[in-house]
Amino acid sequence: MKLGVFTVLYQNLSFEEMLDKVVEMGLEAIELGTGYYPGQAHCNPRHLLEHPKELEAYKKAIESRGLVISGLSFHGNPLHPNKSIAEASHQSWRDTVRLAKELEVEVVNGFSGCPGDHPGAKYPNWVTCAWPPEYQEILEWQWNEVVIPYWREEAKFAKEHGVKKIAFEMHPGFVVYNPETLLKLRDAVGEQIGANYDPSHLFWQGIDPVESIKKLGKEKAIFHVHAKDTFLDQANIRVNGVLDTKHYSQVADRAWTFRSVGYGHGEKVWKDIISMLRVVGYDHVISIEHEDMLASIDEGLSKAISLLKNCMFKEQPAEMWWA
Repeated sequence: MKLGVFTVLYQNLSFEEMLDKVVEMGLEAIELGTGYYPGQAHCNPRHLLEHPKELEAYKKAIESRGLVISGLSFHGNPLHPNKSIAEASHQSWRDTVRLAKELEVEVVNGFSGCPGDHPGAKYPNWVTCAWPPEYQEILEWQWNEVVIPYWREEAKFAKEHGVKKIAFEMHPGFVVYNPETLLKLRDAVGEQIGANYDPSHLFWQGIDPVESIKKLGKEKAIFHVHAKDTFLDQANIRVNGVLDTKHYSQVADRAWTFRSVGYGHGEKVWKDIISMLRVVGYDHVISIEHEDMLASIDEGLSKAISLLKNCMFKEQPAEMWWA
């Protein structure tokens, strides 16, 4: 495995300054944000596609520093009922796929998206319960009329452009938010669909990372991995549960908060995660995503790097000489 970073945390730096920073921090891989939500500070697919010489220089800047691209990350909602948001997300997705072909990157990360509750809706509707019965009707319409048809078509587009792996982050607020919903989409669309496995969103849902990795790993459905932690405030959870709409800045009052790796769960948890990833055959990049309100970017990233380097295996396993 290699250790990398989702570079949007250094969006205040120029592209080459960011690359130098990543190397200085001792990392081996970069995950590049290509729009919609993460912006395009370090990777504007449309511009690079329209300027071949700049694209060539772009690739050389990465390769000359000994770095690899773990994935291109389009984060948007192409299923949004607001047509302007949906179209912008869709174009961002397609431009990302086209660029992935030129960069020879097999993995495009993203979100599944979430539609509204009917064709004339204005906002997405993330269904979280089975009753009253209209919620089941919404889910059936969303999946059968919007989600599956869209991603079937886009999986074909991705395949035509050499993108073998569409990796969805299981993110609440979108229709794919846990292993069950990820595998539901995979079953409907095909084996191009897999996970950008980010435990931070699973921790607060009460999902065990080791068991969920084992489940997805058996299906060969883990394509990319994020390293981001979550602190669970048990006192607040005991009163109000884990669903929480308070702003992330209200750390003392929230049920959970994103933290740097090691500040939500200890090193043993992360060693178990890394070990199970090896058990299921994952040998790509662990990409650190920094979203910690309590740490500076450099310090939060440095602490995550230190802990993960202590957890990761860099050599192949030895022969089983003892059995």
